[in-house]
Amino acid sequence: MKVTQAELVISAVSAKQYPQEALPEIALAGRSNVGKSSFINKLINRKNLARTSSKPGKTQTLNFYRINKQFFFVDLPGYGYAKVSKTERERWGRFIEEYLTTREQLQLICHLVDIRHQPTKDDQTMADWLNHMDLPRLVVATKADKIPKGKIHQHLKIIKETLQLDKDVPLIAFSAETGQGKDEVWQALNPYILPESG
Repeated sequence: MKVTQAELVISAVSAKQYPQEALPEIALAGRSNVGKSSFINKLINRKNLARTSSKPGKTQTLNFYRINKQFFFVDLPGYGYAKVSKTERERWGRFIEEYLTTREQLQLICHLVDIRHQPTKDDQTMADWLNHMDLPRLVVATKADKIPKGKIHQHLKIIKETLQLDKDVPLIAFSAETGQGKDEVWQALNPYILPESG
């Protein structure tokens, strides 16, 4: 997809603030510092529309990015970050869950995991929850440039087994540095964001 327009519309902390437009939404879930902001920036060819930070736990709101006036990327706060208070984590958990369970515009969840490591307990919990919710999803293994090319398949196999992914859940190795996997990600997203022809 050629992205000609991309903007951060709102950083929401409750359903009252969600955009009113009836555009499809793709939510990005993943643990802190997995590379969600870099993922968005690479897909839309912008250096810093989504602010990246080396400090985990930076995204503390639901950030709605409108792309081409066609759909939204919704960046969820990263999970599994210990330096945030338990109360704060529970608050995030509540509004993430509220969004994922009640938002009609939500079409697909992109679950981002770090290809370099076996998925964490939090990654597994999120995968189980998405499974249980029966929400369409795509699993993106980020930071693929950080491991040797010859080992990518082996790492993807570990992710697939650890998260117990069904064969109909796409799993794509992705690098925000090199652009690896970018075309495959767009291919996986297109059915959820383009109006059906015919």
